Amino acid sequence: MNFDAIVVGSGFGGALAAKVLVEAGWRVLMLERGRWVARGPENWTPEGVGQLTEHYSLEAPYIAEPAGPRALGAYYCVGGPSVFYGGVSLRFRERDFEPDPGIIGESGAAWPFRYHDLEPYYLRAERIIGVAGTDAGDPTAPPRSAPYPFPPAELAPVSRRIEVAARALGLNPFRLPLAINHQASPGRSACIACSTCDGFACALGAKNDLATTVLQPLLRRGLRLEPETVVTRLLHDGRRITGVETVPLAGGAPVVHRAREVVLAAGAVATPHLLLASGLERLNPAGDLVGRYLMRHFNEIIFGIFPTPPDKEGRFHKQLGIHDLYFGGAHGRTGAQARGVDEGELSGPIGAIQQLPTPPVALVKSEMPKLLAPVLAPLVRNLTGLLVMAEDQPRYENRVLLDRESPPDRWGLPRLRIQFRHSARDLAAGEILTRTARRVLRKAGAFAWYRHKIHTFSHGVGTVRMGTDPGTSVLDADGRFRGVENLTVTDASVFPTSASVNPSLTIAANALRAAERLLARAPVARATHAGAAH
Repeated sequence: MNFDAIVVGSGFGGALAAKVLVEAGWRVLMLERGRWVARGPENWTPEGVGQLTEHYSLEAPYIAEPAGPRALGAYYCVGGPSVFYGGVSLRFRERDFEPDPGIIGESGAAWPFRYHDLEPYYLRAERIIGVAGTDAGDPTAPPRSAPYPFPPAELAPVSRRIEVAARALGLNPFRLPLAINHQASPGRSACIACSTCDGFACALGAKNDLATTVLQPLLRRGLRLEPETVVTRLLHDGRRITGVETVPLAGGAPVVHRAREVVLAAGAVATPHLLLASGLERLNPAGDLVGRYLMRHFNEIIFGIFPTPPDKEGRFHKQLGIHDLYFGGAHGRTGAQARGVDEGELSGPIGAIQQLPTPPVALVKSEMPKLLAPVLAPLVRNLTGLLVMAEDQPRYENRVLLDRESPPDRWGLPRLRIQFRHSARDLAAGEILTRTARRVLRKAGAFAWYRHKIHTFSHGVGTVRMGTDPGTSVLDADGRFRGVENLTVTDASVFPTSASVNPSLTIAANALRAAERLLARAPVARATHAGAAH
């Protein structure tokens, strides 16, 4: 059958856009490469951490250069990475929409709207997803038109320990807003604060991932979801997408689905992959930029090693953030000496620090050399970590591109290569944050620390960026792909800059906005099918 819209991808960009369209009465088909994630006791096992499950696939890996080359997999499941994420749901700061010259350099990156334009959609996204939080204590909190929908949970003992240490150093730790259901409600279990949350699918369905909070209700309202479906091409004739070609995940003959509008939300790596595989960059006035300006934050985990396990209760404790250095020397100079950081070392934004839980033993074992794993794994209980997250610069040379020399994968997609390197400024900002994190952990009782570099692109953004200038941005302010009349992009690839917070809530808010604009451009379809799903 034909549809009003086809949505490619079921993560934040796809799920929130689909919600707007379905609730307006549109006939919507959602295509998702992965499967539903089962919920039950198996999620509580050490092997339930996402990277060790079938939903993290290396069957057609991305090859990342120059560090390696390293083969990277990706999460494919209904609800996307939200099923396994830790739930942190921060808004971009108000100043993030007016990037510092020290960040953007000569990249031409520019947001086509400001924070106040997106604020109503942030509020809607927080209510849809069910975010529990408070802005109290956050020195960079942006203005909001209403409070968070739910209050945060009680701090775990190890979180209080980190909080006391940070305050003793003159910092201002605050509560991270989390998409976790802390209160039981009809059909929903309350969070029990177990240790299998960040990196795990919730066995109880208490984490507000998209499969639980958005997609299941949408199915009851008429959304048609086709999981285990690999999208291989966007077929086009002139300036219009005429069909979406797919192949079953298990293999088989291609199938073409048709719709008047296509919403592409496959992620900051997979979306440019599909655009390039379809040859759509040739229709765009900024086609050379498709796949370029890839950003992923400078992410590194500093694990403090304690004499005894700091997490004695085994509770979830990804609860605290530190933003004193978010805007660098322009923000919060008071207490700089206590922090041990010369804020004059680097002009402009630096970044954020977030608490992380003790890592799963099974995951640590999988990352260690086989001979060392049995010896070192028991010491994991003596760790707790802080994640440093520095805003990285949008750089033309950081990109994804098709590998024309290798044969296509078994579904017929050309293979993809990633070329990425952090700038000297990225590394300097990360080093400042790392020193601050070490001081906090030392004050909390750690006698040593271990730095774990993150090589994934879980915070990847920017490869199909939006803007006002057709020569420097692939998308317009509404997420429309320039040169194609009926293609809208709503995932993290649209970001001109990365800011220094988790991208999920901004993806969700922007997807709500873009889908609303799409409705306004297609009044005939809306009027024809309004109420059809009710």
